[in-house]
Amino acid sequence: MDEQLFFKKLNNLCTSKEIFYFLSSLEVMSDTMASGALQRISEVEVDDNGLKNPGLLENEVFRALCFQFEFESSKLSNTGLLNALQALIKLRIDPQSTLMASLLSESEERLGKGQLTAENLCALGESLLELEDPSCATLGQIVNHMQEKDIDRWSPREIVMVYNILQVTVREGKQCQNLLNRLNSVTLRTVSQLSPNFASVILNSLVVLRQTQAVPLVTALCKHSVKHVPYFTDHELVNVLEAFLYFGQKLQIFTKALERHVSKSILTMHPQTVSKVMQYCCKKMILSKPIFDAVAEGFISNADRLTTDQIAAYIIPFGTLNYLPPSASSLFRKLETVLHTRLRHFQPHTLLNLLHSCVLIQRYPINFLPKIFSTYFLQKLQAQPPGLDRAVRSQLTQLFLTVTLECPFYEGPKLLSRYQVKAFPTLHSSPDVHLFKRVKTGLLYLLKKGIYFASEVSTPYFYVVDIEIKLDEEGFVLPAAQLEEIHRRIALCVDGQNRFCAHSHNLLGEEAIKQRHLQLLGYEVVQIPFFEIENLQNTRKVADYLHKKIFPCTYG
Repeated sequence: MDEQLFFKKLNNLCTSKEIFYFLSSLEVMSDTMASGALQRISEVEVDDNGLKNPGLLENEVFRALCFQFEFESSKLSNTGLLNALQALIKLRIDPQSTLMASLLSESEERLGKGQLTAENLCALGESLLELEDPSCATLGQIVNHMQEKDIDRWSPREIVMVYNILQVTVREGKQCQNLLNRLNSVTLRTVSQLSPNFASVILNSLVVLRQTQAVPLVTALCKHSVKHVPYFTDHELVNVLEAFLYFGQKLQIFTKALERHVSKSILTMHPQTVSKVMQYCCKKMILSKPIFDAVAEGFISNADRLTTDQIAAYIIPFGTLNYLPPSASSLFRKLETVLHTRLRHFQPHTLLNLLHSCVLIQRYPINFLPKIFSTYFLQKLQAQPPGLDRAVRSQLTQLFLTVTLECPFYEGPKLLSRYQVKAFPTLHSSPDVHLFKRVKTGLLYLLKKGIYFASEVSTPYFYVVDIEIKLDEEGFVLPAAQLEEIHRRIALCVDGQNRFCAHSHNLLGEEAIKQRHLQLLGYEVVQIPFFEIENLQNTRKVADYLHKKIFPCTYG
């Protein structure tokens, strides 16, 4: 049969049974046709879970094909040899079998003699990468032969294959930065031609190979990824998001594309992909209401099928970014149900992070706190990295302070003082230096002397107040050092951009709970957000603004 007609008929067949029937009707086949038949069998019989029907390997037509490939490997064309190898690896044929050993040995011999074209090298490289323990020496040979070809003329497929090989050889400790520099330059010129799969694979390779200096290529690939968001598979999208996180990329047009995709596809997306989307939003401080609302709905529908780590990944960003979705009541009711049935399955630190995030947005896990404050649970926390370091003890202390201030009806165990911190760390919420300076200069103009306010004041209640002003019973400002006859305390929260979600006026959870607690502790909290003060042109205008915010009764 004519090869063109053969492949036309072959590609219309959808089961191995149909393919075997078709092959048994032919008297003679070229090796290219036979290897094409093996490839078609692998396409219809292999899915993400492996071989659908292991019995097909015993079929007499299949065995006859394999017999000829095994004993006539030296007579095969390069295309026939390498296509057969690729198909048999996909069909999970044992790499130690005599059939595979014969094909691999023949391929390596032709490689050593320089008989393979660029396309052949590509096919061989892809096949070897599919094996569990590929020969790094052979992979290195392929790269060396590829470099003999004109690198500027490599196709996207060849570029991707070399990146994949370099990932393996670099794990073996081989240095190849010069080749990578050339490869990165060539890839930059072909970015616009890359498919979703190729773009994802290259971004993943750049992460694995730690190509932090390849900024133009990373930026171009991230921009190119925007149009592919709806077409990425779950695995590809995870690779892209990991690259955005690793290289510190943040594009609003990418977030918009992600919003459209997640809103439409939340119920069909793999939970691990949704977890990575939420991690991306959380790390980049992106409060995307379309994404968060969709994820909330997805959690309500699918929570019972999620792992404990995925449950935490879905929920924690709501607390971190201080957002309650429209479905909040159903969301937290579902979370409580899941916790009741699966509490003992959570790792200690995962559970603490999850419950701490809930109190940031005034969702109080009262039923689970006796477990958290128990000596047994605290010992489990201590036994697992990072142990009871300051960050962990701060979370425990804030949980305890929350139930003390906001849940007076709680009667369970308390957090022992040896597990508490003396002050919450201010690493992520320290004041914006420039903004802080402007506010202090404005206060000096308003109050005339610096003795009437104090900055970065430690309180007995674990929090540090940005600026504190004390008033007597008649409302007069007292010197900051005075300890008696204090009737009111004003806490100025000088909130720079680092205390808000990105491109938003929404306070982060850790700052929202601080201001809430300071109020409950008797402070009059006055928020000075960056966006209200940044356009005030001089000190007098800043002082006027502060007068109106802090002392509205005497203003004007």
